[in-house]
Amino acid sequence: MAKRDTASPGVEVRRKSRWGWMGPIGLLLAVGAPLVALLMALATGAGMIDYTVSLGSLRYLVIACAIGLVLVLIVAIIALVKKRWRAFRWLVPAFVIGGGFIGYLLMQLSIATSVPPIHDVTTDLENPPEFVALTLRDDNLDVVPPGEDPRMEAMTPVGRWALYHSEAYGDLDTIVVPTNVPDTVSAAQTLIAERGWELAEADAASGRVEATDTVSLYGFKDDIVLRIVPNADGPGSLVDMRSVSRVGVSDLGVNAERVREFLADLSEATGG
Repeated sequence: MAKRDTASPGVEVRRKSRWGWMGPIGLLLAVGAPLVALLMALATGAGMIDYTVSLGSLRYLVIACAIGLVLVLIVAIIALVKKRWRAFRWLVPAFVIGGGFIGYLLMQLSIATSVPPIHDVTTDLENPPEFVALTLRDDNLDVVPPGEDPRMEAMTPVGRWALYHSEAYGDLDTIVVPTNVPDTVSAAQTLIAERGWELAEADAASGRVEATDTVSLYGFKDDIVLRIVPNADGPGSLVDMRSVSRVGVSDLGVNAERVREFLADLSEATGG
């Protein structure tokens, strides 16, 4: 009887040593990977590291997090079978943090595949508003990829951009507001201030407004220009808008959404 008692604890100790490493390693990976991603995003926003480094690391952090979640799941199953309920105090947070991290990135990937790979959006494809106070990136339309559309293979990057744009953002168009150019410029300035954008210039004489919006923890900057001219066909003004990301190829649809929302608010603010 005494031998059986001494043997049982020994067996239990061996079982713990066999599976005991999974919990700490799984927790470290499932929670640590999202934390590293967050810190790298903040460092990018602070200008400490380049965005290509932080974004490029995401694939490896996702793999690490997924491995951690698998280990945590195994531990959870063992804990469930052995009715060790106290283990779930850290298992659940690990699932929530790690699963939330992967889920968020999968959602972003889904968005990326549903919008065109462009980062320059405007209400006037034939004559986009031009930046004067701000500088348009040197490679702006040179980076537009052909994608899987055979029509684009022989196109120039500008032609690809126009095709992508017209097919995805055909709803974006010049708007007519009832106010004159100076009053429309003033209304635009107010909306820019409310959004927390950095105003670069507001010229009531020429009807041009330029500003910069800082996006996400990574500190990505998108430049905006408004072109406001008198309406030749009646009272009020014509407003065109352009929004361009300073870096990257695809903007995940952010620029188009910005143009839609801003022009809708501008129309409302001017009584249009």
